[in-house]
Amino acid sequence: MSLTLRPADSVAFDIISLGEIMLRLDPGDGRVRTTRRFDVWEGGGEYNVARGLRRCFGKRAAVVTAFAENDVGRLLEDFILQGGVDTRFIRWTPFDGLGRNVRNGLNFTERGFGVRGAKGTPDRGLTAAMQMKPGDIDWDEVFGKQGSRWFHTGGIFAALSETTAELTIEACKSAKKHGTIVSYDLNYRPSLWRSIGGLAKAQEVNREIARYVDVMIGNEEDFTASLGFEVAGVSEHVTGLQVDSFKDMIQRAVADFPNFQVVATTLRDVHTATVNDWGAICWHDGEFHEATHRPKLEIFDRVGGGDSFASGLVYGFMEFDDAQMAVEYGAAHGALAMTTPGDTTMATVDEVKKLVGGGSARVDR
Repeated sequence: MSLTLRPADSVAFDIISLGEIMLRLDPGDGRVRTTRRFDVWEGGGEYNVARGLRRCFGKRAAVVTAFAENDVGRLLEDFILQGGVDTRFIRWTPFDGLGRNVRNGLNFTERGFGVRGAKGTPDRGLTAAMQMKPGDIDWDEVFGKQGSRWFHTGGIFAALSETTAELTIEACKSAKKHGTIVSYDLNYRPSLWRSIGGLAKAQEVNREIARYVDVMIGNEEDFTASLGFEVAGVSEHVTGLQVDSFKDMIQRAVADFPNFQVVATTLRDVHTATVNDWGAICWHDGEFHEATHRPKLEIFDRVGGGDSFASGLVYGFMEFDDAQMAVEYGAAHGALAMTTPGDTTMATVDEVKKLVGGGSARVDR
């Protein structure tokens, strides 16, 4: 059974995402604690998916978020515009001059290398995005008058505050009302949920949101922590990609949430920060589809790899209406995105097609 998407010529956008976008400060090959300079990028789990669909796959994309009205906010806007993502739904909040009432989020992120894992140090208290609440956005304008074929959001934004959780539910309900496909990446972050109720609150909120989701995305920790589904035989101490265990977990998830039309997860076995086994599986219409397994994949920057998987997955369903192609495009796009710095993809659709088709890393001339 196909996913039923709104006709492309009936809407302004192919995808709209809801989430916080932060300024990422990257010390390159060094450490945050010792660096004297940073490279600067934009990034946010939900936004990265929309940007990937626009920049790599050429789809029309927009983002719903909020910024403090200052030069950092305008820098973030400039990055978004460079990525080709529409900014009409961004809310601008007056800046108080100190950041006592509102500010823009920062994320200091190390890529990791070898035995030293990637590390993020977020600085996102009192951001404009975390203060967003129900009623702030005219969803009938977004999904009705403007319209989108797909809506994507996730558990990072939902975890920022009590009000962003409520806003996420409001947005999902409106998207469903207007016939828009809803995808959600669980993206469990214990440090975020801790401040608004911990694990119990994460499961309460995510199980409510899950009722309105068509395409659910997440890894083993996400499904366990956010929805309460244990993956048998999988823990931080177990190596190898436990495909059968994931399939069992997905079967339980779709039994509890029959509204799920697609469930997808990346499969990652971390040998070192720079060498991972990489794969993905996708459930759709009662069948499982597994992407090409890529053992010992070399990683340059793993942050955003899962978001690029999600954007490739969405593209596969949108373009081919085929679950196997979707999971292949998702896994290939995620693999390519992790070969370059920053949260967002630098891959092209031709590079993704080449990798899906079994192409090698020989020099292109």
